[in-house]
Amino acid sequence: MPMKGSGAATSWEETNRWDRGASWLAYPHEKMRRASHVLDTEAGAIVVDPVDADGIDDLFAEFGEVAGVVVLLDRHKRDSAAVANRHNAPVYVPEWMSGVESDLDAPVERVGRQIPGTDYGVHKLVNNPAWQEAMLYGDADDTLVVPEAVGTADFFLAGDERLGVHPMLRLTPPTKLGRLDPERLLVGHGHGIMEDAAEALAYALRGSRSRAPSLYAETVRSFVFG
Repeated sequence: MPMKGSGAATSWEETNRWDRGASWLAYPHEKMRRASHVLDTEAGAIVVDPVDADGIDDLFAEFGEVAGVVVLLDRHKRDSAAVANRHNAPVYVPEWMSGVESDLDAPVERVGRQIPGTDYGVHKLVNNPAWQEAMLYGDADDTLVVPEAVGTADFFLAGDERLGVHPMLRLTPPTKLGRLDPERLLVGHGHGIMEDAAEALAYALRGSRSRAPSLYAETVRSFVFG
């Protein structure tokens, strides 16, 4: 199983279907489990951190015309420009995020607190020289989208966690997530949490530090022994 898929993705796996959107894995068998999302909004379909795949436009069409593509992590430019250009839509980048716009060969619009025409608020989650991450929160149905700080891919998880804090943030977890009470949580790596999301999030944050040693030990074992 490769760490990260490459080349044109000819097959993809839909995940996290609910009445206001869906997610997909462009390379279902890669270890990184890169997930992308399409959100149904009053403005049209909003695509988040996309990894492109053949036929993925059919999924978008279920939620209307693509109104915009969102980059939530400075490292998640992924295929945002390609998707935006194909649909004649802008790429939305948080106004405080640097080092992203110059790498996107597509029209870019800076956004403040809200994705235009939608109920999705844009919130700063991590902002330091090595890591710039925003999250989305849909007020209409309490959908939380977090691209990197938490995830469900194996390399995020320790013990009995359904959701884990990123290994590099384990000792300084993003505590502002603990103020939220999401109905569902979509992540950038792995399947989302579609039931008891608030409980899974609280558990992940509460044990982030204490479960860090076991996660790090397992990471080392996986690299040494495959």
